[in-house]
Amino acid sequence: MRVSAKADYALRALIEMAGQREASPVSAEELGRRQGIPHGFLQAILADLRRAGIVRSQRGQSGGWRMGRDPAEVSVADVIRAVDGPLVSVYGLRPEAVSYNDSARVLQHVWIAARHSLRDVFEDVSIRDLAEGQLPESVTRRTADEDAWQPH
Repeated sequence: MRVSAKADYALRALIEMAGQREASPVSAEELGRRQGIPHGFLQAILADLRRAGIVRSQRGQSGGWRMGRDPAEVSVADVIRAVDGPLVSVYGLRPEAVSYNDSARVLQHVWIAARHSLRDVFEDVSIRDLAEGQLPESVTRRTADEDAWQPH
């Protein structure tokens, strides 16, 4: 799986928002400065997140961006889907929509299994978890395996 810059930036911006005291709005400029995210790119990401109901904007002198939902209720999977679409796609199609001839049909099962594995992690980690630096045990267990850290 390749994590896009868009998904990475979106998650980093949301970690900043969720860490705000009293859920006060934070400007896009400030979010970008804190995380090193280009302003124009961040604006497009925030627009995607707003359409998904994950964030909301507030106009005015004390305006900016804030979480639109409880950070505990927003998963990494929700964010990736909001900015990049489905977690796994094959030629732009969801794995269940791909069709193969008899000899390659088993490949569809690989794509479905990969999506299921990604869901196991991405749907279990919330923005609150990330903002607090505390991952669920099911995720930390996976990172405890030394082989997980090795490039293959």
